Amino acid sequence: MRFLQYLTLFPIILLLTSCATAQNPATVTTWNYPFNVHYAEVNDSVRLAYVDEGTGPETLLFLHGLGSNLQAWQKTIAGLSNDYRCIALDLPGYGKSSQGDYAFGMSFFANQVAAFIESLGLKEVTLVGHSMGGQVAITLALQQPKYLKQLVLAAPAGLETFSAENRVFFATYVQPHIVRAATEAQIEANFAMNFYDMPEDARFMVEDRLEMREDSQAYHYYSEMIPRCVLGMLDEPVADRLAALDLPTLLIFGYEDQLIPNKLLHPELSVEAVGEFGQQSIQGSKLVFLNEAGHFVQWDQAQAFNNEVRAFIEKK
Repeated sequence: MRFLQYLTLFPIILLLTSCATAQNPATVTTWNYPFNVHYAEVNDSVRLAYVDEGTGPETLLFLHGLGSNLQAWQKTIAGLSNDYRCIALDLPGYGKSSQGDYAFGMSFFANQVAAFIESLGLKEVTLVGHSMGGQVAITLALQQPKYLKQLVLAAPAGLETFSAENRVFFATYVQPHIVRAATEAQIEANFAMNFYDMPEDARFMVEDRLEMREDSQAYHYYSEMIPRCVLGMLDEPVADRLAALDLPTLLIFGYEDQLIPNKLLHPELSVEAVGEFGQQSIQGSKLVFLNEAGHFVQWDQAQAFNNEVRAFIEKK
């Protein structure tokens, strides 16, 4: 099935079912994150894993995309933590954060991020979201802007719109058993689609996923969670609410993004059109496209991405 080619770790293509409760399967806790991991308990029952690197006058909080974890930001943190406080977290259900039968909607994730900001006493946060994390960031900015100073949206989900018929398509073809059925070759190909030319230093992402696949409990949870997250994105659209955003916003896309727009459902749409829609909808926003960069724009062009973020933060 051609659709299996698009079962990737990030959000525009992927997409329910009930989750069995579990707490940090062994495979996940053995993953070697590049920074020291801390934990915060929020809303009485959610334990969020996070890293906290650097100091400076600005605090950046990073939200990863669908199927990923805070390691998605390691090049960004390495490049910016000399100047700023850089915090990245694993969203509930992901990485080393607690797992449970969560709602997995955008408001659910936004509420956990807000509680996290409260728990650390953070002020005037620059919220940086990639892919699904971008839609979570937009949702938080719309619902509780008091926590935020500005937004950086890296190849964000939520700008491309999907019809009711599109939702039926996702609900039909992105189901837990399909996610679980992906072969090793398909997993590798899916990861590669996130990059312009997948580099060797991103290989750990594939290895971590394959390791998780060997743990039946961990992989079952993951396979159940992913479709729920995608339906969560579809069920809480933000595209028609972007004009209500009242924060300085930077939009960054890779010109060679293979996931935005959805090539199966919107073959006539371009990534440039999606980005321009965001810029036109979010008053005063800045739009940047980076060459030789795919959906994982902050990895493919790490230095250029970091330079754009730094310039945005330090603008007078």
